[in-house]
This record gives sequence, C-alpha cells and structure tokens, in this order.
Amino acid sequence: MTQISPLQKARAAYAPKLPPVLNECGPFAKAQLGEPTQSVADQEKIKALFPDTYGMPAVKFVNGAQRDTQPIKVGVILSGGQAPGGHNVISGLFDGLKALNPKNELYGFLGGPSGLIDDKYIILDEKKIDEYRNTGGFDIICSGRTKLETEDQFEKVAANCKAHGISAVVIIGGDDSNTNACTLAQYMLSKKTGVQVIGCPKTIDGDLKNEWIEVSFGFDTATKVYSELIGNIMRDANSARKYWHFIKLMGRSASHIALECALQTHPTACLISEEVAANKTSLAEIADKLTALVVARAEKKMNFGVVLVPEGLIEFIPEMKSLIAALNDLLAINAKDFEAQATPEAKADFVMKLLKPENAATLASLPAAIRNQLLGDRDPHGNVQVSRIETEKLLIAMIEERIAKMEKKVKFSTQAHFFGYEGRCAAPSNFDADYCYSLGYTASALIGAGKTGYMSSVRNVSMPATEWEAGGIPLTMMMNMEHRHGKDVPVIRKALVELDGKPFKTFAANRDAWAEGVDFVYPGPIQYFGPAEVCDRVTATLALEH
Repeated sequence: MTQISPLQKARAAYAPKLPPVLNECGPFAKAQLGEPTQSVADQEKIKALFPDTYGMPAVKFVNGAQRDTQPIKVGVILSGGQAPGGHNVISGLFDGLKALNPKNELYGFLGGPSGLIDDKYIILDEKKIDEYRNTGGFDIICSGRTKLETEDQFEKVAANCKAHGISAVVIIGGDDSNTNACTLAQYMLSKKTGVQVIGCPKTIDGDLKNEWIEVSFGFDTATKVYSELIGNIMRDANSARKYWHFIKLMGRSASHIALECALQTHPTACLISEEVAANKTSLAEIADKLTALVVARAEKKMNFGVVLVPEGLIEFIPEMKSLIAALNDLLAINAKDFEAQATPEAKADFVMKLLKPENAATLASLPAAIRNQLLGDRDPHGNVQVSRIETEKLLIAMIEERIAKMEKKVKFSTQAHFFGYEGRCAAPSNFDADYCYSLGYTASALIGAGKTGYMSSVRNVSMPATEWEAGGIPLTMMMNMEHRHGKDVPVIRKALVELDGKPFKTFAANRDAWAEGVDFVYPGPIQYFGPAEVCDRVTATLALEH
C-alpha cells in the first residue's frame, strides 16, 4: 500500500485486547479438556463419516507454563465471503506462533482453498502483517469459494504441506468453509499426515454460533455499518416525508442481521424470515400486511416509512421454499438440458414441464424478472443465489398492485436498496478487532497444544475482554446432515433466529409502536476512539442473549 488514510494510520497503533489467560501465558496456556461431545444431530451418520475426530472433548485454556517448542510451519487461508476482522485473525495467529517460537513461519495461501490446492502462497512476515493490522477486507491474501471435498484435492493439499514442511493449516471461514476444515482434518488423520487443521468462525450473517461460539466475527461491524446507513435513510425519510424505503439486508439463511439492525434503528417494519416460516405466512399475506400498514400511515398523512427485508426471506415463504427446493434438485439433475435452452423464456418453459403443478403455478405467478432470477446461476453448492433475487422490489410491486385496485387514492412512492457489500470489508469495530485477534491467537494455542479438528472459541464476549475465555470445540460438534445437490451431505448446521429468544421477543414487543409513529434511532458511524460505552459496545443481539 503506497498511501494510507489518517484513520488507518491511527488504527495501526491500536493494540487489540486478549482474554486474560492469553495475556498471562500467551500461547503456552494449558488445554483443559471437558466432557466428550457429540454432533448437534444425526449422531450415528456423523460419527461414521468422521471416526477419528468425532466425540473429542471441548477445550478451555487455563494457566500454563512456558515450554520449549520446535519450530513449525503453518498455513492459513481466508475462505468464502469477506467479513470485517479477518486480517486481525491472521495477525493474532502470527503473533501467537512467533510467541511459541520466533522461528515459526506462517504461509498465507492465496485466493482461499484454491491456493492451498494449487500451492500459491506468500510467506507472511512482520512487515506484511503490520501493514494490515486492524484493517478491513481479506486483501492480505484474498479469499475464494472453492470447496475442499474431493480425494484428489485432499491429496494435493497433503502433498503441498509435506513439500513445505507445514504441520498445521488454519481455515478462516463460515459454516461451509469449516465443514471443509472438518473433512480435511479427518482426511489428514486417516492418512497419518501429521497435519493439524484448525477453523475460525467467520460470517457477517451471524448464523455460525452455539453455546461455545457466541458470535461469528464480522457480525458486529457489519450490522453497525448497515445500521448507520439505515439511520441515514431514516433521517432522510423523516425529513422529506414522501418515500417508503425498502431495504434488503444480507442474511441468506437467517435473519440475524435484519433483527439486529431493527433493534438498533427501530424501523417502521422488519420482516423476520424465521417467523414467516413458523407462521406459514404466504407471499400474498406479507404483501397484504405491508399494504395495510402503508394505508394506515397514509390516513395519518405519514406517507413514508422504512421496511427491512432479510436477503433470504423468499426461501422461508412456504410456497417459495417448496418451489426453490424443487428447482435446486431439478436443475442439479437436468443441468445440461436446462443450459441448452436458448432464452430465459425457453428455460422457464423447460422447467414448467418438469415441476409439480403447484410449484409450476407459483413460478408462473411471479413477475418475469423474479422468475429469471430464480432460474439464474446457482451458487457453488447448487442453490439459488438469493442475493440476486430482488425481493424488496417484488414486495413494492405487489403493494402497488393492491393500492391501484383501491377506490381511495393512497400515495405510495418508493425507493429500493440492497445493503450487502457495503459492510463486508469495513474497518473492524473495536469489538471485532479484539475478538478476531483473540480467535487467531487462540488458534495458535490450539496448534501448540497439538489439537486438530477444532474451531477456535472465545467465550463470554458480551462482557469486557478482561472476562473473556479462550478455548476450542470439535468441528464435528456442530455437524448435521442436509440435503444438497440432490443428496444428503454432512455440513455445519446454521443457527437461525430463535423466536423464543430475548432478541426476537424484544423486537416483537416494540414493533407495533415503531409502526405507528416515528421512533427512528440514528446510530451514526462506528466510533474507534472515545469512551468504552460508545467504542466497545456489543451488538444488541449479543447483549440480550447473554
């Protein structure tokens, strides 16, 4: 980097906080073993697939004595979509490894798992690490979405590690990336390669969490960025008082982002996918309720509002969920014939003939643009790319259609937004800077303790860092079987919004009041310098959960 901003220069001097045990003992902390664990579901199937890593105990680090260690080489990759704080995970890992032994080396494999397979790497030294401390993005080594799943890929990874003398690999990623880590750890053990595999929990969506992983990194920063933008739009809406803003937010499989942003900003309405699924609410019912809200506010001369829409909403609506599941399976089986169709219309006709009547009727009822988006390119897992489906515009169109049929004229002017990439590479908040650095440092302690098949864990993070606890959990503990690409495969189970949890209940208790008036909150930008109650505050979700 030839030039850096004044903020980046100031942030470079920030020293991330660590859990007390790592402050006192560094990576020489002792791994205290807990009870044997089991997977969250499908125990027998998961145990059969991961015989060498299943049932391992959770680990908590306690005070330990410094010891002599032999020099080692470790590889690291960034996998999947970007999330604020990834650079600090690598910084913490680097510092921890150097504390174990100054001769330790860290190989950064380029472009995600493909770099590990194709042996494309750089040696990460102190100068390089210092350039990226407390910065956003994944550009230090870049990321990628290649899946590690075939025997040939595993063989190449093992061969590359052997050629360089690498004895441990750290995979920084989300649920699918850490599923890859779990599978790779099993392979490395079964082949007696001596290569350890450690995962770190990343995803701004917030759907990689459990008792031991209280939050995935990046969620804190991303939701603060989105909430700032939502607050800006709310201020504009309340100033002009002439637009309804429909804002789609990232969160394909869970509505954690939408819920957190609602708790921070108090929108006129916020849809929660998990509630829609639980109540079996149809697309028409959603449009009816929003139309009623628009009319009710219009009667009070309030022709404006802000509606938050989770990215994955469309997959939770019963008739849409059934359609999408059918399309995913159908297009996986008939991919070649489907791609041979020359036009979007021909592709739609081809699919219509193969779908069940009820699914075909749902597809036919959608606007052509939405239909084409549903039939567009799939993601690497064979699923529809919901971020490309303009659900916010679909809802606007359906409300407009209903209002047009009313005798009484209702003013409904709209603006549509999608906040996604704006939050993925932001400079990490103090929380994410601290949390990510701690996750990376904990990964070095897990390597030093000889562990493999584990995810780095830092707990009690709703409290100040002086009360944080470092440890690790077996990756198999989070696994279950899911239907993908037309077959059942082992994956880490996503954590959805719990409708009986305090964050959702707090939202539900207040949303009617928010809908009636103007109770907007304007969070403003992330603050890095100043009082702890401003700079180090955790998300509302985390505070309410704990």
